[in-house]
Amino acid sequence: MSEHETWRTRFYWKSIGGLLIEEFRAIPRNLRCNISNRDLDGIIVLGEPDAIQHGGTFDFEGRDLIIIQTKPNRLGMGLMGQALFSKEIMKRFKPKSMKVIAICSRTDLELNKICATYNIEIVVITNESEDEGRSIRIEDHSTAEQIVAANRLPAVSWHACEGYITWMKVPP
Repeated sequence: MSEHETWRTRFYWKSIGGLLIEEFRAIPRNLRCNISNRDLDGIIVLGEPDAIQHGGTFDFEGRDLIIIQTKPNRLGMGLMGQALFSKEIMKRFKPKSMKVIAICSRTDLELNKICATYNIEIVVITNESEDEGRSIRIEDHSTAEQIVAANRLPAVSWHACEGYITWMKVPP
């Protein structure tokens, strides 16, 4: 995990508790069989004392798990795939239950719908310094069209959602 992922994973874990296993190697590499390592960003074992373990082993059989995959950017198909297939990989350990969490810094409403279909919960943990001013909060009763016009937004396209206007900048 990168430094931008670790703090997000731990931030989420602090709200849940239990044993957080970071960088759990669910599948070890076997070059003869053409198998690569498959590491999961985090697994929370519920019912265990609050602690952090880096890698290593654990007997997951009959345990309640939260499987975490984390990316420091907007929800995308890469993170979605990691979350979905992490659950499939963990089935071999025979846990009692599994909840899958995809942590990102920004969401995507269309991809959220797909994640919901597969029971992948999206957790958005933002970093305000990463917001490059691509959205404006609607504070008054102005319409989106009025705000776009008043701010002369350099937009190819824009949309209003949940009190914000988001736009895509015109390429140079």
